Amino acid sequence: MIRVIFIILFFGSCSKPSPDPVDEKVLEGSSFQKSGVELVILGTIQDAGSPHIGCKKSCCSTLTLQDEAIRQISCLGVIDHDSKRTYLLDATPDLTAQVENLQSRASWEAKKSPDGVFLTHAHIGHYTGLMYFGREALGGRGIKTYAMPRMVQFLVDNGPWSQLVKLENIVLQELEADLPTVLSKHLEIIPFRVPHRDEFSETVGFKVVGPQKSILFIPDIDKWELWDRSILDEIRNVNYAFLDASFYNTEELGHREPSEIPHPLVEESMKLFDELSEGDKMKIHFIHLNHTNPLLNKDSKEYHILQDRGYKLAAINSSFHL
Repeated sequence: MIRVIFIILFFGSCSKPSPDPVDEKVLEGSSFQKSGVELVILGTIQDAGSPHIGCKKSCCSTLTLQDEAIRQISCLGVIDHDSKRTYLLDATPDLTAQVENLQSRASWEAKKSPDGVFLTHAHIGHYTGLMYFGREALGGRGIKTYAMPRMVQFLVDNGPWSQLVKLENIVLQELEADLPTVLSKHLEIIPFRVPHRDEFSETVGFKVVGPQKSILFIPDIDKWELWDRSILDEIRNVNYAFLDASFYNTEELGHREPSEIPHPLVEESMKLFDELSEGDKMKIHFIHLNHTNPLLNKDSKEYHILQDRGYKLAAINSSFHL
């Protein structure tokens, strides 16, 4: 189990100035300053992708190849330019393209695989990309894979993931909730438990702390009010927040029972987040959108409502300097 010399209170490590309202321009691609710690959005879509298997609705049937190219599954990348290391937050079915994207952004000649992968939980969009590290694909060597105890045990006990462990394509690193993993003198990642459907593993979000700024990443949670922490306070204490936006409202669910997929609806989240200051609202980037979510259509009334109320939609390839 990963340990540090002394226990640091949750979200209290790497002392930083109090987060200010977002005041920097989001840069993309090669224009980004290649130093310090860079966070890049590698995907924004819910687990099963877009277009979605079996979907005949216009949300999928009218997509162009250009649309599909940027609709990759929810994933963040972290580049520590000074330490020459890269990390993924989640291993999605789109891992091949996402690793290529991440490694190509490095300010050095990066190797074929990231230096580490941090897993949030055992739902298909968040860990199944590990298969591409196996002998049939990359044939990875000792890729550090950070996960909570139940998630670690799930990978050890179940094939084909157990083969990745046995062949040391991946090397499991057990996380502990609220305990930072210190990756360099200017980068650490902190897991924290959130309520979700935990059939095979715990579910966590991550806080990424860079030398100057920090981010919150919660792609999956049941409902904000079921969490034992205040999401409003957590947003106030970071510079950026990438938050679950699977469904805009119940109209998307069709015949499905809302209790079966209890994500916070974007309408609900905006109502709650409206208590925040304008500066804190600007920190929020909604991510992990289901293929039915009208926010994916920038001509939709829902997208304009989101913007008018001061919120943002996470955009693939956007970069943030931490």
